[in-house]
Amino acid sequence: MRYPHEYESSLQNRERFWLQQAQQLHWFKAPTSACQLQANGTANWFADGELNLAYLALDYHVDNGRGEQTALIYDSPVSGQKQTYTYRQLKEEVARFAGLLKKQHVKKGDRVVIYMPMIPQAAIAMLACARLGAIHSVVFGGFAPHELAVRIDDAKPKLIITASCGIEVSKVIPYKPLVDEALKQARHETDNVIVWQRPEVIAELQAPRDLDWAAALGDVTPAECTTMTATDPLYILYTSGTTGTPKGVVRDTGGYAVALNYSMGLVYGIQPGEVMFTASDVGWVVGHSYIVYGPLIRGATTILFEGKPVRTPDASAFWRICADYQVSVLFSAPTAFRAIKKEDPTAKLMAGHDLSQLKRIYMAGERLDPPTLEWTQAVTGKPVYDHWWQTETGWAIAANPVGLTEYPIKPGSATLPVPGYDVQILNPEGEPVEPNQQGAVAIKLPLPPGCLTTIWGNQERFEKGYLTEYPGYYSSGDGGYKDDDGYVFIMGRTDDVINVAGHRLSTGEMEEILAMDEAVAECAVIGIQDELRGQVPLGLVITKDGTTVSDEDLAARLVQRVRNDIGAVACLREVLVVPRLPKTRSGKILRRVLRQLADGEQVVVPSTIDDPSCIDELASRLSER
Repeated sequence: MRYPHEYESSLQNRERFWLQQAQQLHWFKAPTSACQLQANGTANWFADGELNLAYLALDYHVDNGRGEQTALIYDSPVSGQKQTYTYRQLKEEVARFAGLLKKQHVKKGDRVVIYMPMIPQAAIAMLACARLGAIHSVVFGGFAPHELAVRIDDAKPKLIITASCGIEVSKVIPYKPLVDEALKQARHETDNVIVWQRPEVIAELQAPRDLDWAAALGDVTPAECTTMTATDPLYILYTSGTTGTPKGVVRDTGGYAVALNYSMGLVYGIQPGEVMFTASDVGWVVGHSYIVYGPLIRGATTILFEGKPVRTPDASAFWRICADYQVSVLFSAPTAFRAIKKEDPTAKLMAGHDLSQLKRIYMAGERLDPPTLEWTQAVTGKPVYDHWWQTETGWAIAANPVGLTEYPIKPGSATLPVPGYDVQILNPEGEPVEPNQQGAVAIKLPLPPGCLTTIWGNQERFEKGYLTEYPGYYSSGDGGYKDDDGYVFIMGRTDDVINVAGHRLSTGEMEEILAMDEAVAECAVIGIQDELRGQVPLGLVITKDGTTVSDEDLAARLVQRVRNDIGAVACLREVLVVPRLPKTRSGKILRRVLRQLADGEQVVVPSTIDDPSCIDELASRLSER
């Protein structure tokens, strides 16, 4: 069994292990040491190494005979566009655009904000920044002007790259007015805005600040790769903070490159030349790691999909992509598969799509409930792997290490800690607990390569937010347990544990039970205030299309299910059938918003919400209780 040996080696022989992984990449100057420990327990990785991530992702493959292989496939059902780029073509596009950035005086260390839809130019802009050594910060296209302005003021970019519009299903959203308003609100002054004009909307440009991407490329000289030290920042990616102020997660260059290349083989089993379809967005960490950088460093083909799992045009969208492009690995969030399951419960729309090349399906981004895993396995006949990671880590913390040893799948578990991550379950005093006991999931320091190095401009916030709760550990903010086999079970955020009359209960466990019902497409359980017990759980469910059971009968059935499986101590006595649940654009259910609505508090609607109109809908439904 290779995994136990490799995992133990990654912890006990850290220096040798990670230098061996670093040797799999082309360095301009190879590192002589792997890990430099810092006073706070974190590490600088490969500090004396020099490289360039855009070179690894593009030039290296062109220089080594892979130039005519397809690097990127763009498939956009919302615009009707399809396009492919070979490694050579993508390198040329990136080098030219990097030349344009250089002409605008962008240099190593400058920040560049990228506010783009899911089009090839988003990936080109990211790789061009990496080529020059500029630090990119991708902001999800369509974010409100205020949220964009906050990020502009924090990152202080030299320039902004955007497109004239994005397309959400059939709705066209002009981006340029949003950027203009954000720049009015921001205190920081940005030199230029480069705009990719899409035919659906032609943006008005304000000379001399604004530049037309295509027109400005006319007389530029392609840029060569800038040499970067391994510890130089590659990007800033903002994630929501508990204070409401976004946190700028900083990713380094060398450690990230090593971690991505390692994970492409270990976690996903992807070999050079294979096709990976990650259905996410470049605005999220999944898009950074496994749409853009990871597959290209690996020499694979990546798919950039501008569409949804449903309604573009229907629930067969993923199956069509897999069949059309002979996809080996499909990766998306559980919510995407729940949406497919809701609209096509028997997978009739899968018929006619040849999935013979599809080897594995992966899900992450939120807790994967066993019914969704089991349904996906049943209808596709493919193994489905849960894996757990965070924006902060950049790659999987726990996964099934298929590249070494494939382990049996246990529904509800992300399988085993990935080599490099010393995952521990801690009690409130910071002491490890016994198997099958729930606690806080923490990672003993140092974190492996590829994880965040700091919060942009705020080292104090980094240490306070992640390193102080359990000294010597990175605090993940998630709760869970390990079973007797060492499998990791993530039960949800620690603030999703509710206290019912002194009993600490996991809402994730209750959600698992509700989701097993044949009528339930999606669900959430939240803790609401109760004068007698402190908190009690409230279940919210969405039913599958075509369900005939009445809301009252379903609610009674679900309450009894929880009572049978957990006991009366769960105190789940109320289940409401609702039409929708508030979610982020990446599919995570906004449980804090649900709690605020249920408790009658003022609702703070986050900028990441997918559809704000569902808030009034839910408020009305909850007021009927």
